[in-house]
Amino acid sequence: MNLPTVLDLIADRDPTARQHADQLREQITALTGELARLDGELADLATTRTTLRTLTATEFTADDPTIASAPYQQVLAVLDTAPTGMRAKEICLALGVEPSPKHVEGTRAKLKRMVNRHVLSEDEPGVFTHAQKRT
Repeated sequence: MNLPTVLDLIADRDPTARQHADQLREQITALTGELARLDGELADLATTRTTLRTLTATEFTADDPTIASAPYQQVLAVLDTAPTGMRAKEICLALGVEPSPKHVEGTRAKLKRMVNRHVLSEDEPGVFTHAQKRT
C-alpha cells in the first residue's frame, strides 16, 4: 500500500468517526441531564423520608405507647365504648366516617400500627381491643 491510499482511507473514515463521536457526546449530555434529575429526586425522597420519620416519632413514644395525634385518639375513644372489641368498619361508622373501602383500610392500617405499638391487641383476626397494660 502506498501513502496516498492510506491517507485516503483515513480521510474516508474521518467523517464517520466524527459523526459517531458527536452522537456519543449528545447521549452523554442527555444522560448527564437525566442523572442530575434523578439525583435531585433521590435527594427529595431522602428529605421526605427524614421529615416523615421526624413527624411520626412524636406520634408514638418508645417508653409510653400513648398516641398523640387526634385521629388515633378518636379511635381509642371509640374502642373505650366496646370492651369486647370492634372491627375497622364498625369504628368508621362510630366515628361518622363513610365506611367505603379506602376509609376502612385506612382505619385498619391505624389499628394495625397501634397493635404493633402494643396499644391495641388483635386477639381475633380483624377485631381490635385495648391491649393489656404492661407491667
